[in-house]
Amino acid sequence: MIGGASWTWWLGFHAAVVALLSIDWLLQGRRGDSPPSPKAAWLWTAVLALAAACFAGWIAVVQGHVRALEWVAGYTIETSLSVDNLFVFLVLFQGFRISVRRQHKALMWGVAGAVVLRALFIAAGVTLLQRFDWITYIFGLFLLYAAWRLVRGGSARAAIPDWIRRLQPAKGSLLPVILAVEVTDLLFAVDSIPAVLAVSHDPFVVYTSNIAAILGLRSLYFALAALLDRLRYLHYGLGALLAFVALKMLAARWYDVPITLSLAIMGAILAICAVVSWMAGNREQGKGRE
Repeated sequence: MIGGASWTWWLGFHAAVVALLSIDWLLQGRRGDSPPSPKAAWLWTAVLALAAACFAGWIAVVQGHVRALEWVAGYTIETSLSVDNLFVFLVLFQGFRISVRRQHKALMWGVAGAVVLRALFIAAGVTLLQRFDWITYIFGLFLLYAAWRLVRGGSARAAIPDWIRRLQPAKGSLLPVILAVEVTDLLFAVDSIPAVLAVSHDPFVVYTSNIAAILGLRSLYFALAALLDRLRYLHYGLGALLAFVALKMLAARWYDVPITLSLAIMGAILAICAVVSWMAGNREQGKGRE
């Protein structure tokens, strides 16, 4: 057993990750220089979500429904908070003046590198929590601060560091873009990984749910690129989500929130955020036509 699972599980998961990344790369190669259509991006996002659901089902059969629900909660948290990354990627590519074709390559390499960086980050976080109980309160307070920062910022875009806004063109090289993607992904992981650790301390659950979520970042970016500005209340929803998991982590010593209740609360927060954003967007479009 390594980190809560057998070595065959670890090898099998990484083999699946490599296979999905390879298929994604080959599909883009067949399109040539043409950008992926929103329909194709949504379809691949759905395929990855289905693969994640199958993996969660496998965990339920082998390790029980509690571990599976923890995995689903971790996947949900990471996917939700990753929408912030999409704003950053949009600003990055605009700053570097990267074509859609090259955006795909930058994101593919960025996701591959994020797998390694997040593995190190998660290993450190799990080790600290296992050895020092008081780290839980540090993580909880940090998440509360992150929630306050998001809500106070006025929008998810406002959370983008200033140095990203001052980017200059990369003069043909993708290396600065890939490095910028890696650094910004790691910056946002400082929020998301402690949030996932609030629902599970199992290294295999935390790591695989995190990686499964970021696998869909590339396709989700192209699917939502035209809609990002309509998610005007996203920062409130993400702030509420972070605040909830922070309070769950801080109160764990006295009350352990059932994982089913956690999932229900997170789902309600995200649903309310999406509905209110959609209604506000439709209302503004209606005024524009008058």
